[in-house]
This record gives sequence, C-alpha cells and structure tokens, in this order.
Amino acid sequence: MRLIYSSLFSLLLPLVLLRLYWRGIKAPEYRKRWLERLAVYSKRYPSNVIWFHAVSVGEAEAVFPLIKLMQAQCPAEAFLVTTTTPTGSARVASVLGDSVEHVYLPYDLPPVVRRFLQVFRPKLAIIMEKEIWPNVFAQCGESKIPLFIINARLSASSAKAYRKIPALIKPALCNVAAVLTQTKEDRQRFIEIGAPAEKTLVAGNIKFDVTVGEDVIDEGRLLQRQLFPGRFTWIIASTHKGEDEIFMDLYRRLKKDIPELLLMIAPRHPERFESVKRLAEERQLKTVARSGEDYCTAETDLYLADTMGELKMLYAAADIGFVGGSMVPVGGHNILEPLAVGLPVMFGPHMTNFKEIADNVLQRRAALQCRNEDEIIAAVTKLHDDDEFRQAISLRGSEFLQQNQGATRQIAETLARYL
Repeated sequence: MRLIYSSLFSLLLPLVLLRLYWRGIKAPEYRKRWLERLAVYSKRYPSNVIWFHAVSVGEAEAVFPLIKLMQAQCPAEAFLVTTTTPTGSARVASVLGDSVEHVYLPYDLPPVVRRFLQVFRPKLAIIMEKEIWPNVFAQCGESKIPLFIINARLSASSAKAYRKIPALIKPALCNVAAVLTQTKEDRQRFIEIGAPAEKTLVAGNIKFDVTVGEDVIDEGRLLQRQLFPGRFTWIIASTHKGEDEIFMDLYRRLKKDIPELLLMIAPRHPERFESVKRLAEERQLKTVARSGEDYCTAETDLYLADTMGELKMLYAAADIGFVGGSMVPVGGHNILEPLAVGLPVMFGPHMTNFKEIADNVLQRRAALQCRNEDEIIAAVTKLHDDDEFRQAISLRGSEFLQQNQGATRQIAETLARYL
C-alpha cells in the first residue's frame, strides 16, 4: 500500500508544487525556500539532532515550552524544528531564533525523506498532535530513530478517515516508540487505527502549559492605556473567512448600548489582512491597522491586528475576547492563551478540535459558549455591565488553566529516557 501511496504522491508532485506557487500569489513566503520541501539545502546543518515537527503556528506555540525545557536539560544537544507553513516558520524564528535549526518538513516521498534523514540524522523524532506520514514513519523505523507522536489528538471524524486506509496507517504506527495522547478518548482512537496499545499512553495536553511573560502582559496593558483609553475593547482572535463580517455587524448592534466599545480583529492568516480591511471599509467602519502609523481616536471602530506573533500581547490589551474558527465549521482554536492572561473568553458552537477543553471549561463556568449572534450580544452585554461577573469568569479561567498543567514536564521526562 505504501508503494501505491508513494507512486501517487510522485505523480501528483507537479500539482503540489503548482499549488505552492499559487498560494504564493497571496502569501509570497510560500514561494521561498521551496527546495527545502524536497530536502535540498543551500547550507550545511548539524547532524544528530533532536527533531520536532509542528505543522503551523498553533502547534509551534504549544511545543515551544517543551523545546525550551529540553534545551535547558540537554544543553549539548542540537535541535531541529520543522514546520509546514510560513507562519509557523516565522514563529519558530521569532521565539527560538538561533537556538534551533529550522527547515520546512520534506514531502513524504522515499528519496526526499531519505535525503532529509541523511542530512540531520535525528536522535529522536517528535511529531505534534496527529501528523502521520507513512514514509517518514517507515524510514525512521528502518533507521532505528525513536519516533514519538506527542500531544496526540484524534477527532472521531479523523479516526473514521484513517480507518478507511488501514493498510497504510497501521504499518506506519508500528514504527512509533510511543504515542502520548491528550485524553483517554484520543488514546482509544489511536489504538483503533493501529497504534500499539502498550505504546499509547495518556500524558495530558501541553497546551495547558502555555506561558505568557509578565513583560508581554505589561506591554499589552501599556498599549491599552496608550491606544484605547476609555474604550471597552473586544478582541476577536484567529478569525476565518465568513466570521469577520459577523462580528462587524454585531459591533454595529452593540455600539448602540455600549458607545465606548472598540472592536479588535486578529485574522488567523496574514493573507486575509487586506480582505478584512476591505470588509470594514464596505461597512464604513473607521479602521486603524496595527501595522500603520495612525492612532486610535474616540471615533475609531475597528483596530485591525495585521501583524504576526503579537496575539498574547493583544489579549492583554483587551477587556474581553472571542476565539474564532468557532462561528464557522473550522473546529475552533486555542482558548488557553487568553485564559493565561486573565481574559474573559467566549467561543462559538464549532469546537471539535478542542472539544474536551471546551466541555471542561464550560463545566467549570470559566468561559462562555455562544451558539448564535443573539447569544453573543447577550454575553458581551453581561460582561460589560457586570464587573463582578467578568472578574469571576477571569478568575475561574486562570484556575482552570493552572489545575491542568504539568504535561510538558511529563513528556520531557519520557523523551529524556530515550537519549
């Protein structure tokens, strides 16, 4: 089955590269360093690395504390981080800098993967969440490289899809040293698709170990005082197509009763910054872009967060927040970062990617789920009008986060045993 998969991938490679070029029209970074995706490098890299793979920004942010912990514990080791997206690449460069090597993940073709492994010769291969690449896994097995899937999660729909191709997935999972899952449900689903039961363990969710430095919070508070004085700032984070207009229209409705309201939108992907700005202009919302030189005034309606890597700081600059990807069927995004800065958090009905976190945080009354626009209106109004309610939500959110921390250290200890 892997031979068929590899042959099809080889045949489709020109289309894959064409798609990369096409995406580069809106996001030029996709056209750069494309040879890395074929494991062709323009410089020499260290070998015998500890290799982490994080697809994009969310996975990278989650794994940073683990990488830093292992760097402190193993100062003599070289570390490699691969990503798939340019935004993930930018975060690795911003947060870890020269303390790690970074390239894009090579395409899952046997000669490409072989060349990648020959260059870096990993001591450990650590894959975040649910990436299963048959040739990567097989060649790690052949090269006797201990391979881990950490912070592993698998939704019911993903498990169903994987179960349709057992001849491809089961042999790949036989090469793992361990699958360290977020929950018992994730463990069971990984076992159902072929992960060895004795190697599939519940380790918890490292996203709970999110860290927000006091300097970041202080910078956010300063921004709030300087740019948004007297405003009640509502940040909508990680929005996707179809969501921005929802909140722009809700802002108009809410503004009648909350005249000091300021809307802040942080789109998930940088290629959407301009389209969101156009949506605001069509609705005649007075907009100030974070990347520009204009200042907010009492008449400003929308503060457009069109920069990367500043979301935690912007959470700290807001009064309340709504995490996007949840009003459209994307599956939601990480609500733990705003909890870490003490921000009262709302999210929509589509939270399949964070179902257990969403269920648990709601059970503890530490966040608000809004299933429709009317419920959003009611939640924002309540949070604005009732200081005691807003502070209680914030406190319960911080407590919920603290009570679930510790997975990072447990996973680091497991990995260290294989060094």
